[in-house]
Amino acid sequence: MSRLPTIFLSHGSPMHALDAGGAGTAWRAIAASLPKPRAVLVASAHWETSLPMLSGGERPETIHDFSGFPPALYQIEYAAPGSPQLAQRVAGLLKAAGHVPAVNACRGLDHGAWVPLRWMYPAHDVPAVQLSVQPSLGTEHHWRLGETLNSLADDGVLVIGSGHVTHNLRDWALHRHESAPLDYSLQFADWLYQRLTSGDRDAVLDYRARAPSAARAHPTEEHFLPLFVAWGAAGVERPVARAYAAVEGAALSMDAYLFG
Repeated sequence: MSRLPTIFLSHGSPMHALDAGGAGTAWRAIAASLPKPRAVLVASAHWETSLPMLSGGERPETIHDFSGFPPALYQIEYAAPGSPQLAQRVAGLLKAAGHVPAVNACRGLDHGAWVPLRWMYPAHDVPAVQLSVQPSLGTEHHWRLGETLNSLADDGVLVIGSGHVTHNLRDWALHRHESAPLDYSLQFADWLYQRLTSGDRDAVLDYRARAPSAARAHPTEEHFLPLFVAWGAAGVERPVARAYAAVEGAALSMDAYLFG
């Protein structure tokens, strides 16, 4: 198998599990364009820990980590197997690079992982492992996590960062019924596109000081950090392609990127 790209997805509302929409269509197209991976490793914004953690169970449960949605959403089960072997391999790579990882055999797949995977691999036949994010440790830490995972793409493991290009839920709640995107969401997404495609790693790592409306685009960082895992796992020298661009609820940029 040739080397796989790495991917960053803006996973959107859990409702994408019921109605794929444009984002789900893009996720399906991305998966269809690639060789079927041996496994996927998903760094999800919805698993926050102080140190890197990996899901290591044989049969990860489907975590419905949300409330107030239609009953049908809670009935969905994404029954892909886990991969304890991949979890242990990644833990070994992280430890060798100076991180202090751990494997949690009881952790399931949260909606940052299973919602896009539901459309990418609907047969539930690709083993899935999750990697947590550490919001207190910043962008450089997550880039280095990604760098540590570089070899996985050569071995048929698809590394996915699942978060959001912009993620301000207060703005979403206030403006979600408006048809036009908020200006700052477009401006931030365009700034990111320009920096990613030009390989300006330093600017993106320092996005909080350099990007327009960065604090409004990301009042907290957990939904942006998976991008650094995905990009770091590919390396700044590899080409970057935006596979999807859209804004939902006026404030949530749904852009998706392929690295390499």
